[in-house]
Amino acid sequence: MRGSRSKALHDRALVNCQYSMATFSTGERKRRPHGDRKSSEMTLHLKQTFEAAILTQLYPRSQIDIYVQILQADGGNYCACVNAATLAVIDAGIPMQDYVCASSAGFVEDTALADLNYVEEAAGGPQVALALLPKSDQIALLEMNARLHEDHLECVLDAATAACRAVHAVLDQVVRDHVREVATLLGE
Repeated sequence: MRGSRSKALHDRALVNCQYSMATFSTGERKRRPHGDRKSSEMTLHLKQTFEAAILTQLYPRSQIDIYVQILQADGGNYCACVNAATLAVIDAGIPMQDYVCASSAGFVEDTALADLNYVEEAAGGPQVALALLPKSDQIALLEMNARLHEDHLECVLDAATAACRAVHAVLDQVVRDHVREVATLLGE
């Protein structure tokens, strides 16, 4: 995609994402760390999520590349990628509408759980991945992998939303601390 003028957009930036997993990131070895169906799906989800948050109209005829590689898959891979990419985009100085905070949630044994680990994901219950713009309460991405009764949907979404807000508080504090540290080093 890099260097292709035919894909350049005259009115906004093109967001290019690539998701891959290291071959050693899980117990089972993968021959192709990217290019498989799962990686292509995650790449598309990342692209859609960040196109909703980045102010692309400020950079016409430009391309913003986001490359993410999972080194250890412990569950919540998409959510960890979104949170890490959000910090990277902020650090790069690319303006966004808001932080993009992501969390997974699931329904295990009549209980809504947030931020699922690998064991909870492998249990096979319904799972939701939520990417949220917390200040405006806009949903950048919502994905559900299995059927869930509508009586339980609200509590699972509430758990994911609460986890996204908690992630937002942590990310905001980290960014503010980093800005303070850089300002101190520059003597401002």
